[in-house]
Amino acid sequence: MAQVAGEKGEFIMKRKIDDLNMPIGKLVRVKDFLPAPAELVNSDKTIKVTIVLKKKSVDFFKQQARQCHTKYQKMIRELLDRYAVQYS
Repeated sequence: MAQVAGEKGEFIMKRKIDDLNMPIGKLVRVKDFLPAPAELVNSDKTIKVTIVLKKKSVDFFKQQARQCHTKYQKMIRELLDRYAVQYS
């Protein structure tokens, strides 16, 4: 197999890779950061409330929700939950 030169003229390919599904280089184990399946179930009780918000605040969350492909009510709920956890 011939060597291939890159943009700057240096050789970038010195040996043929037999199996592209095999890892290349040194492997490093990463810490498992995913929660256990049981932790994904939201067991907190919820309560339905009615609040009055400024139009520009709701418009902001609607625009952000569209960008993130989610529901704006869910974003507001998450914000309130995080705020409550931080200050309780």
